[in-house]
Amino acid sequence: MHVTLALPRELGQHEVSRWRALQESDSALDNPFLSPEFTITVGELRDVVRVAVLYDGPDIVGFFPFERHPMGIGKPVAAGLTDAQGLVHVKDLELDPRRLIKDCGLSVYEFDHLVSGQPLLAARHERYPSPIIDLRDGFDQYTDSLKQHSGKTYKSTLAKSRKLQREAGAMRHDYATTDLAPLHTLLGWKTDQYRRTGRTDRFAHKWIVELVERLLATQSESFAGVLDMVYVDDEPVAGHFGVRTRTTLAGWFPAYDTHFAKYSPGLIQHLAMAEKAAESGIQVIDMGRGQKEYKDKLKNGELEVAEGRVARVGAAAGVHWMMRVPVRKTRATVMANPLLLKTADKALKTYGRLRTVLQG
Repeated sequence: MHVTLALPRELGQHEVSRWRALQESDSALDNPFLSPEFTITVGELRDVVRVAVLYDGPDIVGFFPFERHPMGIGKPVAAGLTDAQGLVHVKDLELDPRRLIKDCGLSVYEFDHLVSGQPLLAARHERYPSPIIDLRDGFDQYTDSLKQHSGKTYKSTLAKSRKLQREAGAMRHDYATTDLAPLHTLLGWKTDQYRRTGRTDRFAHKWIVELVERLLATQSESFAGVLDMVYVDDEPVAGHFGVRTRTTLAGWFPAYDTHFAKYSPGLIQHLAMAEKAAESGIQVIDMGRGQKEYKDKLKNGELEVAEGRVARVGAAAGVHWMMRVPVRKTRATVMANPLLLKTADKALKTYGRLRTVLQG
């Protein structure tokens, strides 16, 4: 096996077609964050993005998209934003992970959402559930499962939807709209949410805003940005932006107008989106790793992702370990303990409220 490195824009049509064919041949790789279109679009905005093309003789057997940072630190493309990471490869590919990162000019490759079945995976890497809405048996079957396992949530969401329409006006649902205006409304809600909950505002970075805009403008059978919005009396109430393959929609940026919070507009929007997505051929909505109440209420299945790193022996890998691994383990401990998680979340929200007051 040998490896060549390329900028995403240097990939030809043959390479892109091969990438897509490999992705579509394995259901474990059916996630838009692993699509060539996603890496190419991010590469247009970030000069740290590279693609390793893996050959077995004359045949391409895999693609490894990554970002190369100082000291040879490798990260997934759009690290910190994506819920699926790893190689796109032929089934049963055998490789030496350390040899691969060496060929990529890396000292370390770190990941937090590595999909299952990856040659990079080792027993020491920590696994986490990634909740999904499974629509493979249709939307009606999905709602039947909700009635059985989250019956109270399902009934109350429908009741709140009716109440919202009685008190505020008729509801309209736009699935897969490509209009920029509602997208910017959604991003504004998301920024407010980040600040309100003490999180870092991702949309303070111009490249992320431009990335979302470019992905919304990308519309093909195999890949597209998907903007979903719910309106009441023609006023936007809730929405979600994600990306899709032919059959998987990746949950990404959900948000709503807090003036309508008592109606649970996020749950209303997700149920409406699931119905339209199923009608359009989507079989799975991957909501991504992370403990969120709405995910627990809506999920009817789980995938698995892994967190960890592949490292070569050297000073850079040692420095990276000291800076990153203890912090990651501490975070994992907090996330696994409901009391610690609740305390941390409360502290972040308090910080967010104080920050809002001070900035105001």
